[in-house]
Amino acid sequence: MLLIHCPHCDETLPEAEFTYAGQAHVIRPGNPSDQTDEQWEEFLFLRANPKGPHYERWRHFHGCGRFFNAVRDTVTDRFLTTYRAGAPRPDLSSLTERLK
Repeated sequence: MLLIHCPHCDETLPEAEFTYAGQAHVIRPGNPSDQTDEQWEEFLFLRANPKGPHYERWRHFHGCGRFFNAVRDTVTDRFLTTYRAGAPRPDLSSLTERLK
């Protein structure tokens, strides 16, 4: 069972409390009507699929209901950190150093 820390509630709870909401830090188009079909395809469907640390968006569905971001290692399925939506991305080098 995965344990996820909600940065809003300051609680670490089972994964069943949360809902995955996709890749974090996806920049939405400023003026949607100016986008080409190829740009829409990239925005809607193409996402990173890294082996290792990955920035993700989660929602504490059965708790506060708020969205937050997380860095999860896709190899080990371990959460390296969670942080509030809108906060800057944490430095991956400092997070991965703790794993060594």
